[in-house]
Amino acid sequence: MSRFWSPVVQTLTPYTPGEQPQMQRLVKLNTNESPYGPSPKALAAICGQTSDDLRLYPDPESTALKEAIASLHGLSPNQVFVGNGSDEVLAHVFAGLLKHDKPVCFPDITYSFYPVYCKLFDIAYTNIPLGKDFEIHLEDYKQPNGGIIFPNPNAPTGRSIARSKIEELLTNNRDSVLVIDEAYVDYGTQSCIPLLKGAACPENLLVVHTLSKSRALAGLRVGFAVGHPTLIEGLERVKNSFNSYPLGRLAQAGAIAAIEDQAHLEETSAKVIHTRTKLVDQLKLLGFETLPSTANFIFTRHPKHAGGKLYQLLRERGIIVRHFKLPRIEEFLRITIGTDEQCNELVLALKEIIS
Repeated sequence: MSRFWSPVVQTLTPYTPGEQPQMQRLVKLNTNESPYGPSPKALAAICGQTSDDLRLYPDPESTALKEAIASLHGLSPNQVFVGNGSDEVLAHVFAGLLKHDKPVCFPDITYSFYPVYCKLFDIAYTNIPLGKDFEIHLEDYKQPNGGIIFPNPNAPTGRSIARSKIEELLTNNRDSVLVIDEAYVDYGTQSCIPLLKGAACPENLLVVHTLSKSRALAGLRVGFAVGHPTLIEGLERVKNSFNSYPLGRLAQAGAIAAIEDQAHLEETSAKVIHTRTKLVDQLKLLGFETLPSTANFIFTRHPKHAGGKLYQLLRERGIIVRHFKLPRIEEFLRITIGTDEQCNELVLALKEIIS
């Protein structure tokens, strides 16, 4: 601690990202990265930008990237905001759209960056408890609020909500912004982006995406939000008061190519979904209880074995999963869906551990 810190720094408990261990032999199933590489077209586009032009600043508006995202989803470019990963996009959302007199609402078990943003920006918040089966009950959000945000599917549980139910919440929540964080939507969840098309676009719906998961570009750091042009204008004002050049030339080029290669996205997502189904079935035979998941991870527990102990014993075997020492979920493991080979190695290790 330094006497030169601003007062707010002393009150912060920073977000703890998933571990990136440096082990020679490792089955890494802890940070929800794609087990498959990015689109070859994206890699080629990135390489194509390694020229003398790197001495020049990139397009501060990321115009071509916004146009590619808008074209894919049937939107207008002025409905698109981009940033340095969805975490930066979310930070601007909290600062620019969710700081009001009333508290912002989000689940008690969800993406743990949300309360960090609230404390950083001095935003009041209310945790809405998940149901007994760890589902989000949208009727619990029909209360006065300064905004609502939740992932769909939720993290770390993997459970999702039908678009029709979210649309009903939107209809009943007209006086604040509803933010749907769709980081894992490509693995079997209905996106809310279609609700933003055309003249009927609601003025208070924002949908956030990342290229770190299904498009396998976690190392490139690109995220985006889509919504009504007035919401996007607010985010642009925040961004340009913080960093006018959040995305470099390499990031913009790679992101455009990845967005345009829909075939690669669909192929790799289908592989993950197939492996997820297989893994859940294999774990069930071992006695594990797994929540329904439409993400590239599962949330599972064994009634006879402590989650923390399983985590440690897997780690000793070079298999890294995620364990949260938090009330209600400390017996669960969050396991990223890897390749078939990685998941088979996981199952063999668990058989050995619980036998």
